[in-house]
Amino acid sequence: VQLQASGGGLVQAGGSLRLSCAASERSIFSGAVMGWYRQAPGKQRELVARITSGGTTNYADFVKGRFTISADNAKGTVYLEMESLKSEDTAVYYCNVRRLFLPRYDYWGQGTQVTVSS
Repeated sequence: VQLQASGGGLVQAGGSLRLSCAASERSIFSGAVMGWYRQAPGKQRELVARITSGGTTNYADFVKGRFTISADNAKGTVYLEMESLKSEDTAVYYCNVRRLFLPRYDYWGQGTQVTVSS
């Protein structure tokens, strides 16, 4: 299974970007949690937002009200809509699909760079 992340780029502070993550097998979304994480230089990877296959979402405090996660289970794609971007949002963003009960799995995308200029 592969996760292909896309949509990153260079944007000015206050701008918007939409990240997408497409799974090579859409069935992996069933019973799973899909998430976006990010890692800035010199920092640990951190959770940005996640969504269950049932549609329940939760967000890190630092993106609440600015980012929106959504998923199209039929397409096997998860999105991250990012608005009001700040320079501190600059990082490599990774998508993740994880299932905690049998059959368990934990898949990561390759990462997409988001750079916010101030």
